[in-house]
Amino acid sequence: MQEGIEREIETVSKLVESIVEFLVAYGFQIVGALAFLGVGLLLANWVGKQVSRLAQAKNIDITLANFIGNVVKLVLIAFLAIITLGNFGITIAPLIALAGASAFGATLAIQGPLSNYGAGLSIVLSRPFVVGNTVSVRDTCGVVDEITLAATILVGEDGERIRIPNKDIVGRVIINSDTSRVVETKVFVAAGTDTKKAIDLLGETLRGFSEVRQDPAPQIGVHDFAYGGVILGMRFWVPSRKYFQTRYAVNGAALSALENKGIDMSTANSVAVAAPRLSSDSEDNA
Repeated sequence: MQEGIEREIETVSKLVESIVEFLVAYGFQIVGALAFLGVGLLLANWVGKQVSRLAQAKNIDITLANFIGNVVKLVLIAFLAIITLGNFGITIAPLIALAGASAFGATLAIQGPLSNYGAGLSIVLSRPFVVGNTVSVRDTCGVVDEITLAATILVGEDGERIRIPNKDIVGRVIINSDTSRVVETKVFVAAGTDTKKAIDLLGETLRGFSEVRQDPAPQIGVHDFAYGGVILGMRFWVPSRKYFQTRYAVNGAALSALENKGIDMSTANSVAVAAPRLSSDSEDNA
């Protein structure tokens, strides 16, 4: 039993000696490499922010400026990782081969997210819209609040945040109306109405709203013709964040103005036109 205890003590002593020898030989190298890594990460983060600020100072869009800053940061971190691994005596060639094989497999597994990132990169570089613009994609409309590589965030009139994956934006018809949206309204007036008077009245109503932009100027005119009357059209621009609020207020004021001036907005009775009845085979035979 005494011999067994002595062997265990000897084993522990050898282990401790090996650890001490390793720390003596590589301790300062490990501490230096970790310190280099920590300082390098802080420096890379600082340089990335400075590049982003410099780009914004050069009047580059904030999204593109942040993207440039992040790219510079990632490049510095990649070089830092290579240098740190070299300080530990690790050869990076096998790691690069492993990373390439892993990236190929990951690409097949996450095609959806990667397509979003690719589309986001296309949006950042081509800049079809920037933060603050009003865009319409399909049936979705809002003010651009944030552009990331994965998705674009819109803010609606009611303050709701709309997240659209970038792959659903690239390749679609995008309507960019800067900070405003156009309101298109049709007004029916009965036959015999003084259309010039009605148009002047609608124009006067629009001038009473400070939210209605005068550049470009509102457009009012005869939009179409209908049985029993004329259809007047109004097109004017309003702030995107007050689209429905302004539209409903203008419609109410226009209705009141037309009614107060006695302009008839009633529709005439439609005339039913009977379609010719096709004769049956029995009638033809008769």
